Amino acid sequence: MGTLYITGNSDSDKLLNSNGTALLIGMLLDQQVPMEWAFNGAYTLKQRLGHLNPRTIGEMEPDEFLAVCLEKPAIHRFPKAMAQRIQGMCAIIGEKYKNKGENIWNDVASGDELFTRLRELPGFGEEKAQIFIALLGKRFDVQPAGWKKAAGVFSDSHPRTVADITSPETLLKVRAWKKAEKAADRDKQSRPMPAKKTAAKKTASKK
Repeated sequence: MGTLYITGNSDSDKLLNSNGTALLIGMLLDQQVPMEWAFNGAYTLKQRLGHLNPRTIGEMEPDEFLAVCLEKPAIHRFPKAMAQRIQGMCAIIGEKYKNKGENIWNDVASGDELFTRLRELPGFGEEKAQIFIALLGKRFDVQPAGWKKAAGVFSDSHPRTVADITSPETLLKVRAWKKAEKAADRDKQSRPMPAKKTAAKKTASKK
């Protein structure tokens, strides 16, 4: 069991902390919507489908699965794109990982191997894979050799992401950290944000 607190719904959080597929779906949806909404997506799908069987989800007719995702409230701001990604991810879990999301990390030998496996999943870019490795290491004690290096800056002690949330109080700390970094024009990794194109255009127009 993990120690993640995120949705505000104890049953939803319990699902995330005990089901690897649910956790992966939540992480996948954590993009351009509030974290609570994203990570509640797996619980919503289970309530509507009656299960979270990866192989079954992956084999559903795309339009049928999309209809489930579109039921109000929709699982995401962009339900069609996310429905496709969820099905694609579930198909991989069913085919390569014995139909259990947690098998992606249960037998992994190193952080680099875990990173490689996550990057094969739809929607898991480099940063999302790093955050998920940090989430597994901090909240689920999944700490293969080199996991901190693989997680990058997200393995540090700053309250950067969902990996650092265990309570309502720590949720607020993460939000405050993100707000402060944004105000300072820094990204999630505390790197300076690239100059905005609009600002560049304005500067050019004054010359």
